[in-house]
Amino acid sequence: MTYLLVALGSAIGGAARYWCSGFVAQRAGEVFPWGTLAVNVIGSFVIGALAAMSEPDGRWYLGSEARQFLMIGVLGGFTTFSSFSLQTLNLLRDGEWGYAAANVAVSLAACLIAVWLGFAAAAHFNQLRGP
Repeated sequence: MTYLLVALGSAIGGAARYWCSGFVAQRAGEVFPWGTLAVNVIGSFVIGALAAMSEPDGRWYLGSEARQFLMIGVLGGFTTFSSFSLQTLNLLRDGEWGYAAANVAVSLAACLIAVWLGFAAAAHFNQLRGP
């Protein structure tokens, strides 16, 4: 059953990635992979927040199957490390060394900051009292 949940979550995350990446690329341009960067930063923030919120002392209890569905399935399908890697390779192959380096540096920094912000925001939310 867990495999089915992860597969279903991956399908949902993949469809959301396709939409979000295209939405951003249409508006920001396609020379630099802005769409991939956006989904990776958004996914990093959400997985950080979800991790904090669903820890044993977090605000929301999620069983292991729900966490696997959301974190491995949906967010694993949503984020795009393989796409990021291929796009970086293509930038290198096209001689776009600056864009390739910027993609690696900005993706790493932005995603680490996003996962930290998501976790910190949700950990703070856990401390608030109320329903």
